Amino acid sequence: MATSVFHQPIGTAQSHQHLQNSDFRHDFGHASVKLTFKVFKAETGLSCREGFSSCKRKFGVVQASASHTSVVQPVSYPPNNSTDGLRRKSSEAALILIRHGESLWNEKNLFTGCVDVPLTKKGVEEAIEAGKRISNIPVDMIYTSALIRAQMTAMLAMTQHRRKKVPIILHNESEQAREWSQIFSEDTKKQSIPVVTAWQLNERMYGELQGLNKQETAGRFGNEKVHEWRRSYDIPPPNGESLEMCAERAVAYFKDHIEPQLLSGKNVMIAAHGNSLRSIIMYLDKLTSQEVINLELSTGIPMLYIFKGGKFIRRGSPAGPTEAGVYAYTRSLALYRQKLDDMLH
Repeated sequence: MATSVFHQPIGTAQSHQHLQNSDFRHDFGHASVKLTFKVFKAETGLSCREGFSSCKRKFGVVQASASHTSVVQPVSYPPNNSTDGLRRKSSEAALILIRHGESLWNEKNLFTGCVDVPLTKKGVEEAIEAGKRISNIPVDMIYTSALIRAQMTAMLAMTQHRRKKVPIILHNESEQAREWSQIFSEDTKKQSIPVVTAWQLNERMYGELQGLNKQETAGRFGNEKVHEWRRSYDIPPPNGESLEMCAERAVAYFKDHIEPQLLSGKNVMIAAHGNSLRSIIMYLDKLTSQEVINLELSTGIPMLYIFKGGKFIRRGSPAGPTEAGVYAYTRSLALYRQKLDDMLH
């Protein structure tokens, strides 16, 4: 497979973390947002003696599909938990994937991984341009990683949307956070888009490479070894994650939490990172482990998929708000654009 150009991610899980089952419901207009915490256990840590060189990695996701679930107009699953019934009933839905814009460490050519650094001025401009490209495509739900560069990208992109709905991050980290972030205007709720953040969508963790200059690291360990760490599917960097490990958590989260929204007809945007998005595209396009390592994603360039008839159909990148764009290939999205035009004129 020739190298494909599209748009870069892993989050932080606390050591020996246990989240007990709990529910939280929040109203967004006529829709209901329910946050469900499933039992989750993750073990992660570095056992170190005098620096990274003697660290031993311990990273294991016991239940990769855990973390919070956000459901807007909750989806009813068939009794056997199969999605076949939903696939038969689902209407056409849009799935937008955006790799975050350039970060301050991208600019400095440093390994970033799950270090939480913001966008550069160029990254901000890339996010705004991405927003212009998707300004006519409906968005009902937004998912981002737990890292600021992905969240900034999502928020800046939505400032360009013609519907002018406001993306609002759902805070469920404590009872106080939930209470303090409530919205009491029904009209305001109707003009809001819920945003769910998930560490499972984070960039892969680069272990001992995080914060190192890429060129200097190649000089230290050799180009071949660094290329192996960066581009192989199942070989992780020292005390870090391989693409295979990243794919396990990202795809599991997509299947458990995002795909049900698409099955119910929701239009979803995901703002994340190169490796977590490569993992999801691997699942959507049924790529092999060899094909996915040749997949490149450009920063700030959105990719559109149409979910229809139980299948994901890649439409490429929208051209911009003044052109027909890829969304015009489908009847329902073309009608959506016409409806927006009628409302705004």
